Amino acid sequence: MLKRISPLALFLAFALILAACAAPPAGDSSSSDSAPADAATTADGEAVTMSYLMWDPSFEETEQVMVDKFTAANPNVTIDFQTIGTPDYWTKLEALAAADDLPCVFNMSAGFVDQWISDGLILDIQDYVDRDINPDDYYTGVFDVVRNKETGDMHAFPFAFVETVLFYNKDAFDAAGVEYPSEGWTWDDFLAAAQATTVDDGGDGVVDQYGFWFYGRYAHIESWVYQNGGRLLNEGKTRFEPNDQAVEALAFLDSLIHEYGVAPEPKEMEGVRQQDVFPLGLSAMWVDGAWNIDGNRETIGDDFQWGVAPIPRGPQATADEAYGWPDSMAIASSCDNPDLAWDFINFMTGPERTVDLTFGGKIPIYSPVAFSDEFLEKDQQPDNKEFLLEWANYTGPTTFTPGWGEWRGYTDGAGMEGQLGDVFNGETDLETALSNITTHANSVLERYYPE
Repeated sequence: MLKRISPLALFLAFALILAACAAPPAGDSSSSDSAPADAATTADGEAVTMSYLMWDPSFEETEQVMVDKFTAANPNVTIDFQTIGTPDYWTKLEALAAADDLPCVFNMSAGFVDQWISDGLILDIQDYVDRDINPDDYYTGVFDVVRNKETGDMHAFPFAFVETVLFYNKDAFDAAGVEYPSEGWTWDDFLAAAQATTVDDGGDGVVDQYGFWFYGRYAHIESWVYQNGGRLLNEGKTRFEPNDQAVEALAFLDSLIHEYGVAPEPKEMEGVRQQDVFPLGLSAMWVDGAWNIDGNRETIGDDFQWGVAPIPRGPQATADEAYGWPDSMAIASSCDNPDLAWDFINFMTGPERTVDLTFGGKIPIYSPVAFSDEFLEKDQQPDNKEFLLEWANYTGPTTFTPGWGEWRGYTDGAGMEGQLGDVFNGETDLETALSNITTHANSVLERYYPE
């Protein structure tokens, strides 16, 4: 019987060819062709070297502190720690996978974990989790994202997670005499606030400040779907099949632009960075990932006050459903020291974890760290950062699947993002766009989930 070659395996082989032909990125101190091999432990106390590859340079100093703490507690262990920013990280990791030379421990994305599980590249860690993890101490709502969809076993362990939230300009709300957003507010409440904070200073019909701003990116629109009891995929997440609640949410977003005039067409804001929306006075509210807290701080400073709030509930909502997903650590199936690798992951994510610098808007998976003064940063904006921890209790569905970037149009705008962009720019209607998205998305998903 012929063995099926997975799409990822083909892609990894191709990535290796590309990696071999490409020059290393300038200034990349981790540009060697492969990660150092992990030395096997032959006796207690014998020196061991284990490699750890991470994707976020902004965490490098924080992680180095933790790596040093681990090696101080385990003097026979050396951690070869490297950080490579995305997208170079994935090019490197895919090439290493194709060469069967993965580091023992590496960061894993919610968007790719299903495919890496399917291709047998990351270890089933459920037995370790059952043995060592007290679920009462962790935000377990995002654990499902890194589970094997067939067995339910975890194949990566989160170190932090992110949520989408609503950012709002308190000064704009104060000027309009509008109460700040609060838990349980509805689409009607939101629309009233958006209308009140949409400003035409000159009375010339040209809006100087919109109440809200968004475009077709997944982090901008999916929260609205979930907060109306909607789903974009079927129950098995094998096909794009938006339900009526999802269509209602997308139609509501479109109405903010083309019926109520409280949000601009995306093309009107083309080239504007999210962290500049408030300083330039372009919009009083926008929705995206809480990781934007850091960007806001850098750009806004103390020039005015802003906060974070829940996405409003739609008329079909029966309970809050926050849109969140984890950043995780995985163990390569080929790792010679899986016990040590798990001990390292447990150390880096659990009771030994300290904030040291800051997680910004990324929430530590270990709840005592998340509730620490260091994470809550009471001396910085937003002054209600503890809201992130309340919102985390409602973390629910996602649309991460194999091929998610392609059908969503995350990298080139050709999928869902591009089609919704056409709707929001007034270039097509929602029914046509959804038909086009369905055809494209399911042509992608059928490659991974053939009937």
